[in-house]
Amino acid sequence: MSEKAKTQKKSWFKGLQAEFRKVIWPDKITLARKTAAVVATSVFVGVLIAVIDAILKYGIDLLVK
Repeated sequence: MSEKAKTQKKSWFKGLQAEFRKVIWPDKITLARKTAAVVATSVFVGVLIAVIDAILKYGIDLLVK
């Protein structure tokens, strides 16, 4: 690997490290609340899809039989 490529990699990683320092990381309470919101929403959408699927299956079974 050339010296120029090594320098470019070091420069890229230094830039990456600088960008990570700029990130405002959430505190534990905010992280827990947002995680709970995502899990609750996912469960709700999953249940909604299951209910719609069961209704459609029931309707199709009525039409086929």
